[in-house]
Amino acid sequence: MKRLQKLKILIPPPRWRLPVIILVGIFVGLGLYTIRISNAASYLSDDPKACINCHVMNPQYLAWENSSHREVAHCNDCHVPQDNFASKYYFKAKDGLYHSSVFTMRAEPQVIQIKEAGQNVVQQNCIRCHTELIEDPVVNTVNHEFSHYRTDRACWDCHRNVPHGRVNSLSATPDGIVPQHKDPVPKWLRNFLPENENQ
Repeated sequence: MKRLQKLKILIPPPRWRLPVIILVGIFVGLGLYTIRISNAASYLSDDPKACINCHVMNPQYLAWENSSHREVAHCNDCHVPQDNFASKYYFKAKDGLYHSSVFTMRAEPQVIQIKEAGQNVVQQNCIRCHTELIEDPVVNTVNHEFSHYRTDRACWDCHRNVPHGRVNSLSATPDGIVPQHKDPVPKWLRNFLPENENQ
């Protein structure tokens, strides 16, 4: 009974109900529209095209697309924890919120570099996929003086160009062709845009 009384406090007086309903509708509508134009649902998938929702990732996408890893690993296979469902989606959400805030505020760096948490995840995923090379007794016997490098260093200390090649800035692949996303601007709104005035 006390819960119902507490909920009644949230109900506005009769003269404010219609304006409150309209305002709530506007906020819910804007929220849903923002989710749609940001292509937010794509981030729940493992589709690499989700990574190029932000154009600054185009060089990384193009380098991956032309690499040997394209056939066996997508972005999430390397850049997201694979130990369990909860840690995978927690990491995706945390990383995604950080990236979306940086890109929305136009604060992305000219040279994109992976942070320490991301480096740890990538290293664990390299080891997860290439365990047979790390533990291979023949390889370790032949290269016994280098065997400690297999776990004491980051994989990219030696394999620097895997799988992204020499991507070092937003202008690294100026002529690369990436998949085009559907235009988020509705047809009815395009008629009001300034570039359509002369047509």
